[in-house]
Amino acid sequence: MTEAGKKIRVTGHVQGVGFRYYCLRHARRLGIRGSVKNHSDGSVIVEAWALPDDLDAFIPLVCKGPAFASVKECVVEKLTGDPGAQSFEVKY
Repeated sequence: MTEAGKKIRVTGHVQGVGFRYYCLRHARRLGIRGSVKNHSDGSVIVEAWALPDDLDAFIPLVCKGPAFASVKECVVEKLTGDPGAQSFEVKY
């Protein structure tokens, strides 16, 4: 099975609530490679690469967020190209 890439843009009350570390914890558990970063517009951007079944488990978790988050919208787009990432990391 071939890996797939997804870009997930999450809006709402998603900064200052532990969102990036929530993503990091679940990504590492599921073997997801990529990154998560706060965006200047208040959203969080996740780039994730994994086998499709692992992404299917990860995306709903990202779209839900941690307990203190309030997700307004979660937009998922396909990524193409070489991910380059060997692990999952929080970017600043």
